[in-house]
Amino acid sequence: MQYGVRNDIKATIKTVKQSEIMSQIECTVDEAGTLTSIISTDSVKEMDLKPGDKIRLLIKAIHVIPAKE
Repeated sequence: MQYGVRNDIKATIKTVKQSEIMSQIECTVDEAGTLTSIISTDSVKEMDLKPGDKIRLLIKAIHVIPAKE
């Protein structure tokens, strides 16, 4: 399967909640991985970001898309 998503996180479905129109799946992340973020250079400078810094990654997305092979 090919897709244009950079943050590919392997997970196992923990629960499925279904209603008539929408459903929710809760997943457990299977393994540690790498997440990629594209931010402005101004932000990098303002936060003085450098390799080795401990940070929090806050995910702001309108979709988390499950894919099953």
